Amino acid sequence: MSANLKNLAELSKRGPHRVMEGDLGYTGLPGKIYVPEKGNGIPGVAFGHDWMKNVGDYHATLRHLASWGIAVAAPDTEKGFRPNHAGFAADLESALQILAGVKLGNGNVTVSPGKLGIAGHGMGGGAAVLASVDNDKVNAIAAVYPADVAPSAVTAARSLYIPGMIIGPDKDANAIFDPGNPAKLAYNWAGPVVYRSIKKGNQQALSEDNLKKLLVGVGRSKRAVQETTRGLLTGFFLHQLEGTGKYSSFSEMDASGNGVQSITGTDLAEAAGLHREQKSGLF
Repeated sequence: MSANLKNLAELSKRGPHRVMEGDLGYTGLPGKIYVPEKGNGIPGVAFGHDWMKNVGDYHATLRHLASWGIAVAAPDTEKGFRPNHAGFAADLESALQILAGVKLGNGNVTVSPGKLGIAGHGMGGGAAVLASVDNDKVNAIAAVYPADVAPSAVTAARSLYIPGMIIGPDKDANAIFDPGNPAKLAYNWAGPVVYRSIKKGNQQALSEDNLKKLLVGVGRSKRAVQETTRGLLTGFFLHQLEGTGKYSSFSEMDASGNGVQSITGTDLAEAAGLHREQKSGLF
């Protein structure tokens, strides 16, 4: 019997903490930082944006994590047409160091060096994987509709034993613009990993840049998908980084909830294209 994400609805809504925003640029790294008003030894997450996006396109999502007691540092770099994926991964690593190295907010917030994670969307999801290789600071990774990056995140995942959560497109969603194979990334993960799909979710659903999406003809953000994604990220990181037991189902491989399914085993292999690629010897 699969685990039930019974706290998903709660975690998809704003948390109990007042949120403060700051400029990451004072450290020399362009970007934003979001923290709860106070807290000592709290979890911290570096977040990477998608291709041709910026930190402002994730404002509500990053504030959401901070409202649940998670400090977030988001580099606002590599926003051009031809980004340097390895460089972006290095910026995420720098963001982690900043989170753990300075007092945040009005000096009332500190992040525990033992409670650090990395998350990202699209390109940022792939870069989060790259930033985690041989990185003993990282304790958990979440990649939301991860895109292909260079070097390959799929190859990098084969050496990752850190707990991971991959969110991939719903089978009924229009995923024509998704430039990656999230299921393949999950299938190649060396350590514990969960693969979730959200009803009607695809790579275009998470960022909050509605006008830009309409202008380029890729639809608009989907509020229900955004809220569910935020709940999944919050539950996963609170369990993995903070050790909150009541959210343990967010780390269970076969967990399900309202609008959320998990894919495991042979179904995950099929979604990754394993059987097709075995025939051509490319997997």
